[in-house]
Amino acid sequence: MTTGLTYGIFIYDQVAELDFVGPLQVFDVSNQLMKGGRVVTIGQDTKPLRGVGGLQMIPDYSFEDAPKLDVLLLPGTAEINEYALGNDKAIDWVREQYEKVNWMTGVCTGGLILQKAGLLKGRKATTHWMLMDSLAKDPEVQELPDMRYVRDGNIVTSQGISAGIDMALWLVGEIHTPDHARLVRKILQYDPAPPYTSEV
Repeated sequence: MTTGLTYGIFIYDQVAELDFVGPLQVFDVSNQLMKGGRVVTIGQDTKPLRGVGGLQMIPDYSFEDAPKLDVLLLPGTAEINEYALGNDKAIDWVREQYEKVNWMTGVCTGGLILQKAGLLKGRKATTHWMLMDSLAKDPEVQELPDMRYVRDGNIVTSQGISAGIDMALWLVGEIHTPDHARLVRKILQYDPAPPYTSEV
């Protein structure tokens, strides 16, 4: 019987908070229902950092002392080149984690971290529409710009923010059961109905 899992979330300076807070809630509620597991944040070190919206965060673990993970989630940010893709230590750590985890996931431009680590070669993937060109110009990646999330093997990429929540719900349904994911969704009352969607 599947029990709760250890979900890891990589956070870094100027990370987009909603890229990971939504999936974090999905993973946490899933673990509560399974009566086990945990969700942890991991940074290069455990110094305080700030997200792109100004939220101050302190990672639970550093690269050196992070626990064994079942799932790793990589959130994105607007200036991904400056804050994540240029960090060779982080890219190496992500590449190493791929050999250890069951699932590797990217939200928004977090998918570009997977690309930089060489983990999207020969795969289908998506990312935020504003940076889809970064995937499109890579001949080794088949970009799917119209898909909210894309699963290829044990890697799942998604578009921005709300698509990351959709991806997380799909993932807990794949790991456990669709009914489990439906209950998580009901508990979170996740039923998007954005205003101002009709055109004048």
